[in-house]
Amino acid sequence: MSSYNVRSPRADEFINHEEIFDTLAYAEAHKNDAALARSILEKARANLTPAHDHGTTLTHREASVLLACEDPEVNAEIRQLARDIKQAYYGNRIVLFAPLYLSNYCVNGCLYCPYHAKNRDIPRRKLTQEEIRAEVVALQDMGHKRLAIEAGEDPIHNPLSYILESLETIYGTKHKNGAIRRVNANIAATTEDAYRQLKAAEIGTYILFQETYHRARYEELHPSGPKADYAWHTEAHDRAMAAGIDDVGLGVLFGLEGYAYEFAGLLMHAEHLEAVFGVGPHTISVPRVKPASDIDPDAFDNGIPDEMFEKIIALIRIAVPYTGMIISTRESQAVRAAALQLGVSQISGGSRTSVGGYGEETRPHDTEQFDVSDTRTLDEVIGWLMDEGHLPSFCTACYRAGRTGDRFMEFCKSGQIQDFCQPNALLTLGEYLCDYASPAVAEKGWKMIDTELARVPDDRRRALAADYLARVRTGERDFRF
Repeated sequence: MSSYNVRSPRADEFINHEEIFDTLAYAEAHKNDAALARSILEKARANLTPAHDHGTTLTHREASVLLACEDPEVNAEIRQLARDIKQAYYGNRIVLFAPLYLSNYCVNGCLYCPYHAKNRDIPRRKLTQEEIRAEVVALQDMGHKRLAIEAGEDPIHNPLSYILESLETIYGTKHKNGAIRRVNANIAATTEDAYRQLKAAEIGTYILFQETYHRARYEELHPSGPKADYAWHTEAHDRAMAAGIDDVGLGVLFGLEGYAYEFAGLLMHAEHLEAVFGVGPHTISVPRVKPASDIDPDAFDNGIPDEMFEKIIALIRIAVPYTGMIISTRESQAVRAAALQLGVSQISGGSRTSVGGYGEETRPHDTEQFDVSDTRTLDEVIGWLMDEGHLPSFCTACYRAGRTGDRFMEFCKSGQIQDFCQPNALLTLGEYLCDYASPAVAEKGWKMIDTELARVPDDRRRALAADYLARVRTGERDFRF
């Protein structure tokens, strides 16, 4: 039987089943120990003052104790600490992105995904390069600067060459003042050589959801296809980082297995990346199972009520304070509003989860991967974020300036990243307001920029940002710190 080893290259050792069960047993035994819970929270409070050594990260076991805790006062303290830590690391900024589905051809048999190979009800579609250009123009005309490309796993229809060509098309498409400045890739686990090619194509973050860390459940849910290999899938982030991809993103699909198990496994994966590469996950996503073609979420008996879902988000923020946290349009406006207060720092806006469709006025549903709960336009989302006190950001400066991987983490963990992110958020919001915003959102946005600009602490940066913003209003673009 494998034993737990956070530095091991083997999935069964760095995500160790027995260690998770021991952790859950410990958490259950101590769930009513308010003194222990408060001592763990006290340890985490050191993250309110980010430091270079970042020596106060909670372990998966400590965080699991907090997850199990039923004391209402402690749970209220958890929520408040999550808010405060998010503010310490990321301020009130919220980064916007959109998914772009390239193809829903897939050879895998995943039981929770409508793209599974046996689904004969869903039309199969793959975008041509001309269609990708049209989609990118439509996304640019909405105001997006950052995309996450998605594609099913199919070596015939979606080979690596297709992904690489699509990346070149996306980066090479310019319309009016629009440009996609960062493309993250959410595609199937692959080889080190393929990851090196993706790195050379200048992807941003490589994102791969584990779906579930419970190996037996994983194998049950993946009866066929390359993705059925648990170890190959779980060890993919190691191969990506070994190949030179600086930033990787984790995530589980909550609802497939018990949430406490998934929570512990997710944190163990973050600990593993930190231990081996010195860089934890750049992002952590928190999707939940949702209805889709040939998929009934009620078939999975591990659904999470909103209150527990919010607590999980809060504890991820506390336990992995440096990570960017992502929530998609799978969730409703109300759930997303709560999540933004508790630690989420990136959201999608105006999203389509179909293959193509951004250029169509009516939202297509026949090729959707999942139902979209938040169907508002990007402009409506921007206005709402500002009403909620958040600063919308389209910033991609760190990636283009080489502040990735351990270099980004050095700035983030020390709290210095705000010196770059705050003025860059203002500049990219200014671009959006000039080029794409409705009059009401533009008026609201420039008032917010004036307020936020006054809060930039460094006199030189504040003056330079003010100069750049004035030049943005006269038509210049792409200033960055």
